[in-house]
Amino acid sequence: MDKQQKIVSMFDDIASTYDVANRVLSFGIDKQWRKKGCDKAFSIKKDVQTITDVACGTGDLLLFWKERAAKNGVDVQEYIGIDPAVKMLEVAREKVDFAQFKEGKAQELPLEDSSTDIISISYGIRNVVDREDALKEFYRALKPGGLVVILEFTKQEKSTLTSAMTNLYTTKILPAVGGLISKNYEAYRYLPDSIEDFLTTRMLLDELESAGFEQRYTKSFSFGISTLLIAQKPAKSHQ
Repeated sequence: MDKQQKIVSMFDDIASTYDVANRVLSFGIDKQWRKKGCDKAFSIKKDVQTITDVACGTGDLLLFWKERAAKNGVDVQEYIGIDPAVKMLEVAREKVDFAQFKEGKAQELPLEDSSTDIISISYGIRNVVDREDALKEFYRALKPGGLVVILEFTKQEKSTLTSAMTNLYTTKILPAVGGLISKNYEAYRYLPDSIEDFLTTRMLLDELESAGFEQRYTKSFSFGISTLLIAQKPAKSHQ
């Protein structure tokens, strides 16, 4: 089993407790991060017919997309959720009745060229082994002028008191509590390791630019624990 498949299998194992663990571990703050990401995207782009959430997990972000579209007066016609973890999709289908769900990887999206207005990925890009291939896929599948919206735990640029406190939480408290809820300690040990092995915000911005995107917005939340990045496929672009 390769590294990517091991990650997918791990998320299948924790699918049934994933939502509860997320709310407890973030103290519910992740809801605000998701809402802000949706609202900012709609402030940049009003004409949105299709939204695709990649690594959609249990469909959480799709619920926020629909809620915030209504709040912002945006008439979205189609919602799509894509994830390689079958058991995550099973939970998503029970929870979200307005979206179409497809099994698929970020590196090989089951989407036509230039077919979606927004591609989002929340706390999933660091789990994509071939990240550069995934960003190229996002670019391919987005309509000209379309947005990629990324929420992620990014690695801190500098070591500070705040980053030390964050590190204590992610390396000690989070694995213990997440493991207790899910009964899968390995999965929640993986999370801090994946953050430490991941990029800084600057490095991720550089990768988006290399894939052809133009940066539109970057914002860190909660002392840099979470970062929102929004980038745009140029209105006139070459596939």
